[in-house]
Amino acid sequence: MTNSFGEFARARMFVVIGSNMTEAHPVAATFVKNAVARGARLMVVDPRRHALVDHAHWHIPIRVGSDIAFLNAVMQVLIAEELYDKAFVASCTTGFEDLRAKVAGYPPERAAAICGVTPEAIREAAREMAAVKPAMLCYTLGITEHTCGRNNVVTVANLQMLLGNMGVECGGVNPLRGQNNVQGACDMGALPNVFPGYQPVVNAEARAKFEAAWNVPHLPEKPGLMIPQMMEGLVSKKIRAFYIFGENLAGTEPDIRKVEHELAAAEFLICQDIFPTETTRFAHVVLPAAAWSENDGTFTNSERRVSRVRTASAPPGVAQPNWWIFREIARRLGHTWAADSAQALWDDEIAVLAPALAGIRYHRLEGDGLQWPCTREDHPGTCVLHKDGDFTCGRGKFTPVDWTPPAEESCSEYPLVLSTGRRLAHYHTRTQTGRCEGMNAILGEETADISPLDAADLGIADGERIRVRSRRGQVEVKAKVSPRMPRGLVWMAFHFREANANWLTNPAFDPVTLTAEYKACAVRIEKTG
Repeated sequence: MTNSFGEFARARMFVVIGSNMTEAHPVAATFVKNAVARGARLMVVDPRRHALVDHAHWHIPIRVGSDIAFLNAVMQVLIAEELYDKAFVASCTTGFEDLRAKVAGYPPERAAAICGVTPEAIREAAREMAAVKPAMLCYTLGITEHTCGRNNVVTVANLQMLLGNMGVECGGVNPLRGQNNVQGACDMGALPNVFPGYQPVVNAEARAKFEAAWNVPHLPEKPGLMIPQMMEGLVSKKIRAFYIFGENLAGTEPDIRKVEHELAAAEFLICQDIFPTETTRFAHVVLPAAAWSENDGTFTNSERRVSRVRTASAPPGVAQPNWWIFREIARRLGHTWAADSAQALWDDEIAVLAPALAGIRYHRLEGDGLQWPCTREDHPGTCVLHKDGDFTCGRGKFTPVDWTPPAEESCSEYPLVLSTGRRLAHYHTRTQTGRCEGMNAILGEETADISPLDAADLGIADGERIRVRSRRGQVEVKAKVSPRMPRGLVWMAFHFREANANWLTNPAFDPVTLTAEYKACAVRIEKTG
């Protein structure tokens, strides 16, 4: 997030696109609903009429995968009607003429045919966005989990820069992270192209610093592999050993049959987790880790806030903190790592090597934590990034892109589109919440949510068991006929093993980020009888 949750209470307007906040991020959604109750305006751009729409002043139900066409058309209107922030664009950005030329090809009439909304709805959206300043834009995986996910993200940034909503309080681009501590994992370098603190591995100076600190003669000069490449490498034997840390890939990756084939091909598979999962079934070694409440350490939330986590209870059996497991493996491989606690790791290594985190020390985290960048010990932390239009690279760069359709569209054989996400009662693949009787009592099985129009066409009643089939597999599940669903769309989650949407999803990936297109694949529905 470029901005902070504390600003939600003062915000004048929210634009929420591709985010089922009330179920995937209920705390953040509460902040939004409270702000709306105090007078803030809310625009929701989403194919479904999910619960947050009940609080919205505008709902724009674009088709799945049409975000860029919609946003480009909004920007075309802003420029054509001279509603954009001319002063901000002139003084704080570059590439405006390229953006103008690109979005000129997306008049509302063309975009409306792609998005499934009226041209006037697009014009009204643009005018309302320009009328209330600043506005906070929030998105979640409905933007990123597409084959054009990277382009979706830069288009969102283009819009907020065009409106002059960057570098100001109650504005910005605010992605809500999909899982707990995803931000912290990325901050610590759990990405193939950066060291901790987002220092590129291709940078010779950064490599030299980490080589000296880690006492190794040579670190790779090129980015490493991403998950899809690793998984495919298990079959080709390019990858011979695979270490899976806190992830249930056999439930979370698209096309589970393909994933299980890849996991079964591993010569040596290690899993480090707090519970047995569908993935640990394939492991040669399982390392039992302490859970978050059995461990000292830090989490970093969506707004870049680093907070302390303290031990509430001792880990059971032989379970150990993750850092201890890694250190002991290193020791058995002949390396001596000095750190003997999470605090030592942070204060003596992370803060020393990552400039953006240099001012964060454990003794400063006793209160409400600190937001990075925090570059020195007397630094208060940073609530708003790019303040006053001062971007990390100097001026903000417009990155115009074209709309591209999903990799798999509906057809006569598979006439419906499946989109996936989370439900409020459960988390991820239920590795944790599935062990809670209360959560299972609230939601004990998956459903396939369909529109009343599709249900009538197919002769399907609410609660009836149906079969949802894609080119990759099929699942049997109860139908949930809901007026929140538009015609042509099926919506499912991946919390339950047998009815996991990922038996169906398409292993097509964004060419830059290699994020899977979980939000769109072609399916058909059949009555099980």
